[in-house]
Amino acid sequence: MTALRRTGVGLLTVLLLSVAAVAVGYVLRQQPTGPDLHGAPVETTPSPVAHEPAAKPVEPVEPVAEPVAQAPSAPPADPTRSQHRPMHVVEPGRTLLSRGDKGDEVRDLQARLAQLYWYSGRATGDYDDVTVEAVRGFQEKRRIPVTGAVDRRTLDRLHAMTTEPSRDAMGLHNVPGALDARCRTGRVLCIDKSSQTLRWVVDGRVLKTVDVRFGASATPTREGVYSVYLKSRDHVSQLYDSAMPFAMFFSGGQAVHYSSDFAATGYSGASHGCVNVRDYDAVSWLYDQVSVGDRVVVYWS
Repeated sequence: MTALRRTGVGLLTVLLLSVAAVAVGYVLRQQPTGPDLHGAPVETTPSPVAHEPAAKPVEPVEPVAEPVAQAPSAPPADPTRSQHRPMHVVEPGRTLLSRGDKGDEVRDLQARLAQLYWYSGRATGDYDDVTVEAVRGFQEKRRIPVTGAVDRRTLDRLHAMTTEPSRDAMGLHNVPGALDARCRTGRVLCIDKSSQTLRWVVDGRVLKTVDVRFGASATPTREGVYSVYLKSRDHVSQLYDSAMPFAMFFSGGQAVHYSSDFAATGYSGASHGCVNVRDYDAVSWLYDQVSVGDRVVVYWS
């Protein structure tokens, strides 16, 4: 038993030594190697470097979505327009009258524009710059394509808004009536109240015809046969304090003379009994032809 016990104790001792050796080896593998292995722990000093600010802790940043360019939005659809067909654009029609044209059609146009106060002055029959501007104004006001030229749309609208102009409004001379028999001999101022004309007749031949107007109902121009008894080139009425250029008196205070009012307003006015002439050049010429004593015949044809 003693020998057996000794053997067991020996084996136990060897086993314990082996475990101890393994433990020591493990510990040695975990320790740092080098000259300071068995000495006191050495504090290492960092090399001097430039001082830099301590980095701030970086905060987490949420990702930001970059803006995306958006195409311009289309204007809201007009419910009154078709989505498939473009809006109808009014185009000018075929030109009927335009700059440079002349004649009675232009006179009619000018007279109608004058009724609507787009054209001022007496119709001339010439489609000039003044007429172009008058037509443009009329077209713009009525939302007709503005061209200054007359197409069917412009003409129809103008006719619908105006009345048939008179010959006077169209700038046309009055048409004389039949020549009175008393005017067929000698030198006569033949004045026809029916046609509102005065003719200068010498031995039955008409040398000059002009438009005239007469007195109002309260101061009518007298009819009959008279003679020129006074001529006054720059006469001024003492009764009415009005100018009476190229006055040729034939009956009391009644005379043939130029009238600026007649030239400006036409037949919308009247005289105080005189025979008004609106053509300045014509009455000036006539004044030089007529002599005191020449006959004056005022009649209805």
